[in-house]
Amino acid sequence: MTKVKSKIAFNLTKRQLLCFGAAALVGVPMYFLLRVPLGTTVAAMVMMLLMLPFFLLAMYERNGQPLEKVVGSILKVMVLRPHVRPYRTDNAYAALIRQAELWEEVERIAQDR
Repeated sequence: MTKVKSKIAFNLTKRQLLCFGAAALVGVPMYFLLRVPLGTTVAAMVMMLLMLPFFLLAMYERNGQPLEKVVGSILKVMVLRPHVRPYRTDNAYAALIRQAELWEEVERIAQDR
């Protein structure tokens, strides 16, 4: 039941309606502006290319996450975080041995005086 999303209108979610509306606000005026100078076919292709990201934002979902979260995760892994993460431990036993060696050195220095 958690995967069921509430539909607002035309069996679309609020997110889908907003993205499709934004795509229409960007694509349709661009088509009418470019139709005369470039021709109908080229204007339609430019309109589709401009609207495609909005459609992807509206429809694409992977493992319950929308596109921007998936892209953000990919960018974090590939760009922002280091590729090689050195494995370092601070072993309690090794810390005790280092402390004992330091005490021995202090005692040796104290005896030499």
